[in-house]
Amino acid sequence: MAPIITIRGLTKRYASGFQALNGVDLDIERGEIFALLGPNGAGKTSLINIVCGVARRTAGEVRVGRFDIVKDYRASRAMIGLVPQELATDAFESVLATVRFSRGLFGRAPDPALIEQILRQLSLWEKRNAHIRTLSGGMKRRVMIAKALSHEPQVLFLDEPTAGVDVELRRDMWTMVRGLRAQGVTIILTTHYIEEAEEMADRIGVIRRGELILVEEKEALMRRFGRKRLAVTLKAPIGRAPAALEPFGAELSADGRTLSCALDGEPSGADAGGLVAALAGLGLPIVDVETRESTLEDIFVRLVHDGDETARDETARERAR
Repeated sequence: MAPIITIRGLTKRYASGFQALNGVDLDIERGEIFALLGPNGAGKTSLINIVCGVARRTAGEVRVGRFDIVKDYRASRAMIGLVPQELATDAFESVLATVRFSRGLFGRAPDPALIEQILRQLSLWEKRNAHIRTLSGGMKRRVMIAKALSHEPQVLFLDEPTAGVDVELRRDMWTMVRGLRAQGVTIILTTHYIEEAEEMADRIGVIRRGELILVEEKEALMRRFGRKRLAVTLKAPIGRAPAALEPFGAELSADGRTLSCALDGEPSGADAGGLVAALAGLGLPIVDVETRESTLEDIFVRLVHDGDETARDETARERAR
């Protein structure tokens, strides 16, 4: 099946000379949840705005379904729902009226039952007659999502959808996104809450300084870049990490009480059994043992702050196997 979004050589250079995107290639598959991660200024919003027709590309090609976003603007834009970072709504309009109006903007016939279904799904039905200016920030964010869904798009872009939203509403939105995916809607998500991507995404893309440095299925990414370590808390401090633990990349805490050793084959391919045997042979009094695994946030920080060489080196090693 062909991707629902195809991006080739996408470049964006602003009048100031700032290069926001530099030759991005990306395919988004139908029905997936794709998380695009990157630090502020990495190019996430520029990419979304170009695909959604909000900004113009400098070079490259973007297709949504079979439609070019420039040559077939109306058809491609009708396939997309966009929830931007900014809360841009008519403050003096009611919730129901603004969502109905958004549907009409795309030339869709009135469908009261569908609008009611969307509002109920987002816990907005009881607020349908309330003016938007009276709503909390989290409820306004839900209105933005309702507007984006009103014309029944096949693709939904969520640009920082839970910014300023409390934990309960955030989890409600996660449930809603999974429900949309189950209905066949493709979701593209950007977020600073890395746990959202870890919780929901099928694939992860990492963008840095306008370049897409990595795109991979989440589980494969966690296996390839993740690290598992054993943290051993000692009864009494020691002066340095024992030489017997060097093959396990042992690190000693500043207070001399905690030894951290690799369990995932770093750096010499030693296994957990060998590590346990080495620790037992040392005869050190142990108070506690804890295993620690990398989160997606740990991996993201490594990729972004260690530079794109990390990703390229890992990819090269993977291909060489």
